[in-house]
Amino acid sequence: MTKPCYTKLTNSLPATVPFVGPEAQERAMGRPFLARLGANENVFGPSPKAVEAIRSAAADLWMYGDPESHDLRGALAAGRGIGVENIVVGEGIDGLLGYLARMLVEVGDTVVTSDGAYPTFNYHVAGFGGVLHKVAYKGDNEDPDALFAKAAEVGAKIVYLANPDNPMGSWHKGADIVKAMDKLPAGCLLVLDEAYVEFAPEGTAVELDIEDPRLIRMRTFSKAYGLAGARVGYALGAADLITSFNKIRNHFGMNRSAQIGALAALNDPDWLAQTCANVAAGRTEIARIAAQNGLVALSSATNFVAVDCGADGAFAKAVLDGLVTRGVFVRMPFVAPQNRCIRVSAGRPEDLKRFAAALPEALTEARSQPA
Repeated sequence: MTKPCYTKLTNSLPATVPFVGPEAQERAMGRPFLARLGANENVFGPSPKAVEAIRSAAADLWMYGDPESHDLRGALAAGRGIGVENIVVGEGIDGLLGYLARMLVEVGDTVVTSDGAYPTFNYHVAGFGGVLHKVAYKGDNEDPDALFAKAAEVGAKIVYLANPDNPMGSWHKGADIVKAMDKLPAGCLLVLDEAYVEFAPEGTAVELDIEDPRLIRMRTFSKAYGLAGARVGYALGAADLITSFNKIRNHFGMNRSAQIGALAALNDPDWLAQTCANVAAGRTEIARIAAQNGLVALSSATNFVAVDCGADGAFAKAVLDGLVTRGVFVRMPFVAPQNRCIRVSAGRPEDLKRFAAALPEALTEARSQPA
């Protein structure tokens, strides 16, 4: 009996995923979560206009989706005053990061990221044989100056930076990132993940000539627009870089209903504004619940809040486990000292009520465990 001849790279990699989904945890527990506050999903949902557009598109699903995502790219370009040649649409930011790694990373190429930042980026780099160099956070913020200095030191082809940051919710002013880019070495591309920028204060988004070859910006419909399940992301960048995606991307990867739903969501700014207001209220309530329990909620420019549990990662994990046992799905950072926190998505009042009820019990249980 023979078996496939895997590449040496494939044989060297573990069969793991960056995140264990809540569904897998529910299957393991044999029951559903009562409050789903761990994946930074927008529990307030998509625009009703998007829902109706997707429903209306169902009869036409016998057709493939437009491989150019023409209408959606056109609307995005018009809203930003750039050309359609500066935008590529893909299967969420995760899919676009995979395409970018395929396009730029060969075995042995160096890439720089923050230690503890979004692990899906690391997953894609490893999948194409890249060598990751990690830089520590500065406090609870990613450190652009240190990232770019490391890139110069190791001759990196890519630097990854999320602004606002996941998992801490911290952020930098866009102008500060642009200023720090003066230290980016020649030939190095900054991948700026702006998945949460719609929730952030004005001035967080980077303003830079779209044809600047040093930068590609990633955006998504998964967060503020509430379409995580549709998997719609897009990248903004210089025309030459964006055109290069067409050499390696899955041209029929974007399904038809997702494109139509995203376009309808984009055309409902009132719903987006209401969602951002709901998220802001959720962040305030999480901070109140944390304070009520003697914990500190970190300032956040996202749709989640990192709550400092006041000890180390082992204690925070015990708190997380206690919440999960009580039906409240949350996550936590992976790397010290950020792993002293749990990360709680801004939910509906009923979701946060369940969190508020479960947290004191989880804390008591965690504190009773032997050191």
